[in-house]
Amino acid sequence: MSFDLAMEIFKITKKFPRDEQYSLTDQMRRSSRSVPANIREGFAKRKFEKIFIKHLVDAIGSSEETRTWLDFANKCEYLQNDDHERLNKGYDEITAMLFSLLNKWKSF
Repeated sequence: MSFDLAMEIFKITKKFPRDEQYSLTDQMRRSSRSVPANIREGFAKRKFEKIFIKHLVDAIGSSEETRTWLDFANKCEYLQNDDHERLNKGYDEITAMLFSLLNKWKSF
């Protein structure tokens, strides 16, 4: 799910103004890509609990960072309200799933 949302952000940001290429566009792409990358890297290291948990926490942070950039893009009128709402809900769901996994993992 996080990979699909990151790809969607990539496609949407292609339409952003050129003067945002090295700021908002870059930040949105980096933070959105960081979510699935941290999940995958953490899962690969899941035998090392502290490292796995660190990657889950980093993925949560990147998910929330992405939501902030979505807010900026919406307020700057680069992102339609319906796209903003849908993507924001997607990252809200990802964050909730990551928190749930984090809490369950700690209880094992």
